[in-house]
Amino acid sequence: MSTPKVFISYSHDSQQHKKWVLDLATRLRSSGIDAIIDQWELRPGDDLPHFMEKHLAKSDYVVMVCTDKYVEKANAGTGGVGYEKMIITADLLSNIDSNKIVPVIRQFGTHNVPTFLKTKLFVNFSKDDDYEFSFDELVRTFHGAPLFEKPEIGNSPFIPISETPPEKTGDPIREMMKYIVNDFESGDDYTLYKNLIHAVDMSRIMLDIIIGEAVQKGYIGVDNDGDIYLLPEGKKYAIQHKLVNA
Repeated sequence: MSTPKVFISYSHDSQQHKKWVLDLATRLRSSGIDAIIDQWELRPGDDLPHFMEKHLAKSDYVVMVCTDKYVEKANAGTGGVGYEKMIITADLLSNIDSNKIVPVIRQFGTHNVPTFLKTKLFVNFSKDDDYEFSFDELVRTFHGAPLFEKPEIGNSPFIPISETPPEKTGDPIREMMKYIVNDFESGDDYTLYKNLIHAVDMSRIMLDIIIGEAVQKGYIGVDNDGDIYLLPEGKKYAIQHKLVNA
């Protein structure tokens, strides 16, 4: 898995704010994220616009730390010299994927973002008491590891009764078929007979009888070595008896 690269854009509101951004970037790096900020990369005499364009082009995400001053400068589109050139305006954003821009709110009592980011969800760092929760959300975003995974869709509860035969308690055919279907779903075309003997909770004599019944019903086939393969009727059986998700 590649290391996500994140460019952090912010305004130099105060030394305290610069320290907050530095601490954020440092902790992101310790969490497996290649965070980029000017405080590490730039020296007197370096070209500011080149620095921004270079890292914007190569970054997987862009964090915009939205203080009141940052939003004001971004909306005004101010250019010129000094730190104002470090504000990412709409002209620069046209060169990168806007889905990779993550607004971070660092305000108190408000949650404003630049006009061209009004429709985007943001991560709120305004309350210091919620810092850990917000930081976790940010890191999960960059690593593609959401806190909650979307669950798989199950079978419809309204399947006709005729298509959902009642299950027998301790049904030996179902027990055997469950193992065979699991092998098939795992990518194996055959279930080895010797493995099946140890997997099912029945005697070998009983197993041979059950295999014969399943062959008669068209669920499975048996090759010359006694190994078992799933037939189309067996696949239908697996779906009807909920051995797999439909």
